Amino acid sequence: MHEGNDSHDHSPSEGIVVRKRRKGIYILPNLFTLAALFGGFYGIVMAMDGRFDQAAVGIFCAMVLDSLDGRVARMTNTQSAFGEQMDSLSDMVSFGAAPALVAYTWSLKDLGRWGWIAAFVYCACAMMRLARFNVNTQVVDKRYFQGLPSPAAAALIAGFVWLMTDAGIQGPQVSWYVFAAALFAGLTMVTNVPFYSFKDVQMKKSVPFVVIVLIALGIAVINIAPSIVLFSLFVVYAVSGYAVYGWRRFKGERASVISTSTDEPEESGLHR
Repeated sequence: MHEGNDSHDHSPSEGIVVRKRRKGIYILPNLFTLAALFGGFYGIVMAMDGRFDQAAVGIFCAMVLDSLDGRVARMTNTQSAFGEQMDSLSDMVSFGAAPALVAYTWSLKDLGRWGWIAAFVYCACAMMRLARFNVNTQVVDKRYFQGLPSPAAAALIAGFVWLMTDAGIQGPQVSWYVFAAALFAGLTMVTNVPFYSFKDVQMKKSVPFVVIVLIALGIAVINIAPSIVLFSLFVVYAVSGYAVYGWRRFKGERASVISTSTDEPEESGLHR
């Protein structure tokens, strides 16, 4: 939404027609954002009904839709401050509250206070991750995310729930594994570890035919065992950031993806 007023103060004698810029909301990108929000909401409702596999699917659908709204906005030149804020709030529900509530309802509640502490830590870290992302947008290397992105963190939690449910394993049997996964995913979101963003991949460029074949094969593999394949992919992605961070530090290179930061929060001690 581009809000504003293009009018200027002119006297009637100047013969200039004063026009106000029309206020409104761009429909297309915000539809994707609303659909992503629905995915997260659907996940919460399914968890309340005890249908945890469907809850996980809802969160994964939200992740796909969330990856599209920004691209659609850029392709159609409909970016707006309103859309950015709406996207962040949607992400907090779909990738912050929804995974925490699904994990708690499925397994963590059997740990008593330790369970809700783990769920809260994950949820709070997701909030801080999104807030930091909004603050540091202009100073972060676009090729990398600063910390594990919230959709990937949600995929770790939802993927584990989906995998265990498909295997016939009940939540109380793996409560401490879920506890560890929630803390790992939550705390990794607020680290300074760099994770490749794939934002430098140009969708408009032509690619060899073999790339399309590989994509088709990848989709086929996912369809064979979606819970196993998707969870494995995001585990590898979650580990990849630490591998990159460790390799850079081993070579004596600067591991931070922040160039300069004059905004809050103050993180100068991390930018090495």
